[in-house]
Amino acid sequence: MHKTHKILVANRGEIALRIIRAAKELGIFTVAVFSESDRESLAVRLADEAYNIGSDDLSDSYLNIEKIIMTAQKAECTAIHPGYGFLSENAEFASRVISSGMIFIGPEPKTIIELGNKIRARKIAEKALIPVIPGFNGEIKSGKQAKEIAKKIGFPLILKAAHGGGGRGMRIVTENNNLVESVKQAISESLLSFGSKKVFMEKFVENAKHVEVQILADKFGNIIHLFDRDCSIQRKHQKMVEEAPCSILNTHQRKKLYEYAKKIIKHVNYSGAATVEFLFDGKNDFYFLEVNPRIQVEHPISEMITGIDIVKEQIKICLGERLKFKQRDINMSGHSIEVRILAERNDDSGCFHPSFGKIERFVSPSGMGIRMETACYSGMEISPKFDSMIGKLISFGKTRKDAIRKMQIALSEIIIEGIESNILFLRRILKDSEFESGFYFTNFIQEMFSREGIEQDEDILESAAIISALLRFREEKKRLPVGEKIKKVVNRWNLAGRNENFRSRRSL
Repeated sequence: MHKTHKILVANRGEIALRIIRAAKELGIFTVAVFSESDRESLAVRLADEAYNIGSDDLSDSYLNIEKIIMTAQKAECTAIHPGYGFLSENAEFASRVISSGMIFIGPEPKTIIELGNKIRARKIAEKALIPVIPGFNGEIKSGKQAKEIAKKIGFPLILKAAHGGGGRGMRIVTENNNLVESVKQAISESLLSFGSKKVFMEKFVENAKHVEVQILADKFGNIIHLFDRDCSIQRKHQKMVEEAPCSILNTHQRKKLYEYAKKIIKHVNYSGAATVEFLFDGKNDFYFLEVNPRIQVEHPISEMITGIDIVKEQIKICLGERLKFKQRDINMSGHSIEVRILAERNDDSGCFHPSFGKIERFVSPSGMGIRMETACYSGMEISPKFDSMIGKLISFGKTRKDAIRKMQIALSEIIIEGIESNILFLRRILKDSEFESGFYFTNFIQEMFSREGIEQDEDILESAAIISALLRFREEKKRLPVGEKIKKVVNRWNLAGRNENFRSRRSL
């Protein structure tokens, strides 16, 4: 049935390649869309058809709903796959795809609306009788309001963007004196990155594990999990290293975790691929964080320990097929680790800066149990307009120790010349004794720097995504959101004479 379909991939980079390959294995024709600088991309070369949809300005290309829909219709596509990021969690886009007579390879628009707002998602979890972190299920509009709520929640607490993701719009507050300014900063970052001023507040759980469950659910009520992932190694709430399964959970804890995950998926009548995320307090309690209604960056490690192609299953589900297996048919075998290789430079003071320019030479590692997912190649340009991820490196071993050793070797083999990367930083993580023990938490990187006598400058731990957002605001001639952090980013890059690659493109 699905072989009669033709899918447009509304994305770029390694996830576009991943989707195209999965569709081709299913015998489905594929269509790529690309911006001007992606003309020579691997996705364009691999797809059956490819169409230029505009400039590198995201609003003119990958975020332009009208152009993507028109291109899909012109190519006579029957479905659109959004990948992750960009329009993957945009309910308007999903609705437009469906109303145009095509299939959206993702959840129903109403489900995106329900789960896309983290405040609403908290309320859904509470109705489903799933534990949530103590907090305020409403929008924080002022510092004064925040102070009143903080009295009830207590410090430390965390401010989050209601429509957020990728760690942007989050601020940890440890004392009352910093609360008012932190609220302003969180609102500014949320507006900059997501176009929404809505932020909310939760108790900050210290020494916690960030654990998530991969779910597949079809349109016939069948729900299965593909076990769990540990995503606790984060910098500024952005995942850096993930592993499957979480090494410290016991059988009883896993059973509870999977029950919670399936419960909320059933509660919202979800179909497709999804990830349900939790905080684990290191003892016996899990707290609901969010549901990501799309494919995740870290999905390969779940594939490695189960042998199930999540992208292919997602496509088949959305095209109306039943899951061909039951929970009892799925076995967990071995251990897998993924690291995110980013185009960035970092120094001994714990500072990180995006690194843009041409990749002069690129060589991927290989060998038994090694998987590299990337769209990069020698001669490719890394632009500040797009995400800074060069690729995802995945290792698999019979044991966790095997997977760690394979990853260490693979990181020593990879060659990237012309731009800087975070490879040395990743190698430091993999050799750290706390990482090797498995008993590490979401504050791992801060703790690692502290043990090494490095005091991090939190103000300059900015990702290329923030710079890209600033560029977008400038190009759209919008006024930049106000906030001390935003001002510092702008001032830093205005004076970025040390970074010729960035200055040659555009100065803020």
